[in-house]
Amino acid sequence: MSQDQYYDASPKVPQQSPFDQGELTYGQQQQQGGQHNTKIISRQPDAIKQITYAKEYNVKPQGAYQSIVSSLGSICGVCGICFLCPCKNPYNDVDQGSIGMITKFGELARVVDPGSTYVNIFSEKLHSVSIRIQVQDIPEQACLTKDNVIVYLKSVLYYNIIDPQKAVFGISNIQNAIVERTQTTLRDVIGSRVLQDVIERREEIAEAIQIIIAQTAAEWGVHVESILIKDLQLSNEVTQSLSQAAQAKRIGESKIITAKAEVESAKLMRQAADILASKPAMQIRYLDAMQNMAKSANSKVIFMPSSGEIDKAASNQIEAAAGSSKNLQEIDELDEFQEEKLQNLQKQLEQTRQSGGDQAERYKDMIAMKESLDH
Repeated sequence: MSQDQYYDASPKVPQQSPFDQGELTYGQQQQQGGQHNTKIISRQPDAIKQITYAKEYNVKPQGAYQSIVSSLGSICGVCGICFLCPCKNPYNDVDQGSIGMITKFGELARVVDPGSTYVNIFSEKLHSVSIRIQVQDIPEQACLTKDNVIVYLKSVLYYNIIDPQKAVFGISNIQNAIVERTQTTLRDVIGSRVLQDVIERREEIAEAIQIIIAQTAAEWGVHVESILIKDLQLSNEVTQSLSQAAQAKRIGESKIITAKAEVESAKLMRQAADILASKPAMQIRYLDAMQNMAKSANSKVIFMPSSGEIDKAASNQIEAAAGSSKNLQEIDELDEFQEEKLQNLQKQLEQTRQSGGDQAERYKDMIAMKESLDH
């Protein structure tokens, strides 16, 4: 099997890769014994093509000296193609992810894409420039926040060259320039914010720094991909004060939660007390107590009336006592009335005795009858 073939052991239905624009040839082998099918793909996905920067520039007309040097370089280059000749080979390689900038007598003549390119060994010079995304660590630096707190920041910058002519010939050292510009911008942005914002809004700060740097970097032929704040350190005093504030906040929140729980517990206990104080609840407790007493071994069980029955009996007795006292009072009043009536009858009897004997006897009989009726 050739090197450009590989196996896809997936038992699923094959699908075309999004990177492959051509047709795929699948060879399917069915194996017995429960083994899966094997599909052979005979073509690799196409490589992602690099953006071309190839360009030629107008150079000044050559004088006699330049023409002679160029001619000698061409002759020696032809000789250098032969391996037996000690002359330098005029063909140089430009790696993928880079471009070649060729200067002729110090002047930019042309830009070439990756691959092998011809360079006059005497009059021309090749400069290889990487256009890949570069990862640059920003050294740790101390920044003063708006509320006068010192923080130590570490960040990382991602950038790539989009205009090789400006990046190579417009500035002496593009890497140092980007780093210095980032550090200065970082101090300015941190100085305009308080500590709490620096801690909570790292992404927002990084985005603000990127916007400021991108404007200057574009003039240097550089595109700033992103910037990240990867570490933030505080002094020991600031760290302790922040931890104490957070701890005090947690303690306050726990006290509030405890107080709310106690209030809810008190409400529930009050509701439970009201329910237990009701007559149905007392009756249930009375029955439970009687049941527990009946289950206990070697104990005497005395059945007592319930509290409701006791209250009812007491109220009945009070009402009966009140009624009896009222009856006694009425009897006393009746006795006084009868005694007064008896005295009047006796007075009349004495008067009749004086008047006549028959009439006295009649009154005596009446008194006797009255007394018998009273008793």
